[in-house]
Amino acid sequence: MEKRVMTDSKRRKGLAAASALLGGVLVLTACGGGDDEAAASGDANSSTSSSQSQVDAAAAKDASEARITISPKNGAQNAGINDDAKVTVSEGTLTEVTMTAQDGTAVQGELAADGKSWRPTEQLKRATTYKIAASAKDSEGREAHENSSFTTVSKDNSFIGNFTPEDGSTVGVGMPVSINFNKSITDKKAVQSGITVESSSGQEVVGHWFNSQRLDFRPENYWAEGSTVTMKLNLDGVEGADGVYGVQQKTVTFTIGRNQVSTVDVATKTMTVTQDGKTIKTIPISAGSPENPTYNGQMVISEKFKETRMDGSTVGFTKKDGKGEYDIKDVPHAMRLSTSGTFIHGNYWGADSIFGKTNTSHGCVGLNDAKGADDPNQPGAWFFDNSIVGDVVIVKNSKDKTIQPDNGLNGWNMSWAEWKAGSAV
Repeated sequence: MEKRVMTDSKRRKGLAAASALLGGVLVLTACGGGDDEAAASGDANSSTSSSQSQVDAAAAKDASEARITISPKNGAQNAGINDDAKVTVSEGTLTEVTMTAQDGTAVQGELAADGKSWRPTEQLKRATTYKIAASAKDSEGREAHENSSFTTVSKDNSFIGNFTPEDGSTVGVGMPVSINFNKSITDKKAVQSGITVESSSGQEVVGHWFNSQRLDFRPENYWAEGSTVTMKLNLDGVEGADGVYGVQQKTVTFTIGRNQVSTVDVATKTMTVTQDGKTIKTIPISAGSPENPTYNGQMVISEKFKETRMDGSTVGFTKKDGKGEYDIKDVPHAMRLSTSGTFIHGNYWGADSIFGKTNTSHGCVGLNDAKGADDPNQPGAWFFDNSIVGDVVIVKNSKDKTIQPDNGLNGWNMSWAEWKAGSAV
């Protein structure tokens, strides 16, 4: 029997032929198939496509054209508590909106007369998650539904401004709008831009930042008597510092009363009270002693107390034992002129002879008065009864310096140019 030996050359030719044959089969299978098989495959795809198109068409035909939009967006954080929440609809009208807090408490809201929008009618709480579910119908009565959940800003991530004067109050011509924020403001422009202060007198009103937490507003000269001043706080959602947002949305209106300015002359020891430029009373006073002189300058009455306690230790006047140089528990008819403790008040413990003759106080302006604050005929009582918060008291001819503008509501001691330089807008 003949023994055949396959050379390397023949082996390579055989493998190439086998590869070609297998390749041909694969090509024929992939590209040719068979006429019947191809037709069957085509019909199946066509049928599936046609069926899906019909389903899509039917769904589209039944879908409501109403488009509901809920604000804030689903999952939003640090949402405002006043105006952020809102539901609107286009191509339809809202039929039902429910809003609930995370504890299930319902939030009351109001649907617009045209059915196009809904808003809550109460302020939301901070650091609270709320859910909104809304339904609407289009002109064909087809329903649409939308849901959203968001979380309001937390106390740690929000700021508020405590302000004076109060809404609805009547104040003197020197009363500035003063706002003290509970957190430091780094974007002063954004915050100041969210606040407007306007007077019915048409006076230009400008804001001034004393520091990162205090912003005051005033006109160049005292407010016009009888005018109305309106402050609008539009701070909800305003970022005052990195990640810290405002939450206030408020309008405050107050009225300016008669123009009363009282001038204390420390040298002559008298106070002249004027209304609308006319002198109505001259009162003898006793101001700060040479050792403890009274500040000079324009000061604004910021608080009134029929009686109050005055303890020297609270303002740095102490004895060796640490107790106050004075501690009077029933000072009558006291009105604050500075944060640091300057008052104009009644004095019953001094002799009648000191008023108009000698300056004896620790820096306050004293008027003769009666203990118990119950004698309306005393000068201290008269001045208290005829003064309102916001009235101006000017002190002159004292040996002390002019009071700092931020020590109380005393920004009038700055020139208009200096005042405007402190504005962030």
